[in-house]
Amino acid sequence: MTIRAADRGASERFYNTVLQTLGIDESYQTRTFTEWQDFGLTAADHEHPATRRLHVGFAAADRQRVHDFWLAGIDAGYRDDGRPGPRPEYGEDYYGGFLLDPDGNSAEACHHDTLRRGGIVDHLWIRVADLGQSRAFYETIAPHAGLRKDHDSAERVQFRGASGSFSLLPGPVTEHLHMAFATDDDADVERFHQTAVDAGYRSNGEPAKRARYHPGYFAAYVLDPDANNIEVVNHHRE
Repeated sequence: MTIRAADRGASERFYNTVLQTLGIDESYQTRTFTEWQDFGLTAADHEHPATRRLHVGFAAADRQRVHDFWLAGIDAGYRDDGRPGPRPEYGEDYYGGFLLDPDGNSAEACHHDTLRRGGIVDHLWIRVADLGQSRAFYETIAPHAGLRKDHDSAERVQFRGASGSFSLLPGPVTEHLHMAFATDDDADVERFHQTAVDAGYRSNGEPAKRARYHPGYFAAYVLDPDANNIEVVNHHRE
């Protein structure tokens, strides 16, 4: 996933400060992007405003690291969004601590017995204008993005991959988010795009190689009902 930051430098400092406590170092930086494994940011501009009202939960190896994450943020002057502690409403063993990044997005360190494997982002919560419309969009693309719906209520709809999850909740709306779902089959990229366009959703980029990201990068893009940029990508990495 990628977010846009109103002040790239300020957001880099925030995420470097708190993610290092989880053993997560900056993994990639160019003139335009900074990445920490599967989480990245880039600068907002006139055409691409800052990401707002997103919640992202980062995987913490144990409860002590949840405390370290939160305390590092508070000591550096960042805003509290929830002290470390049990959150039984999310699971019997769920433990989390929350901060606000410079653009007001909620960043969490969490520890529980079903943490995502193979990535640093355990879960996302995305607020939407119309839960029914967003549910329908993600149900449409789910078979081609490696997703399955595993919770559906009037308050929240959750989709899960092989591990990790993202949830849709009623607004105020999360804006200007980019989410990418990986596959090892170019046909998934093509079916994702064609199925979404056939269902009336807006293309944001047809299936194609995009060597500017790296050799072999093959992806397509569609806008969800709130105009977030959703991608399915085959990296063609060995």
